[in-house]
Amino acid sequence: MPRVSPFKFLQEVRTEAQKVTWPTRRETTITTAMVFVMVAVAAVFFLFADQLMGFAVRTVLGIGG
Repeated sequence: MPRVSPFKFLQEVRTEAQKVTWPTRRETTITTAMVFVMVAVAAVFFLFADQLMGFAVRTVLGIGG
């Protein structure tokens, strides 16, 4: 593997960083909101799934009554 000088490496990094398409403020806001919505949906789903499985286990084992 050929050795690259640190100066050349930094030039290449800068060139590649200029190619990055950064999201707009609106895109970031929408994506953040969607993440919060999906976290809330997942939390509610797992709450109900946990309650259902807990009920089933208590019923089968006859404990907690």
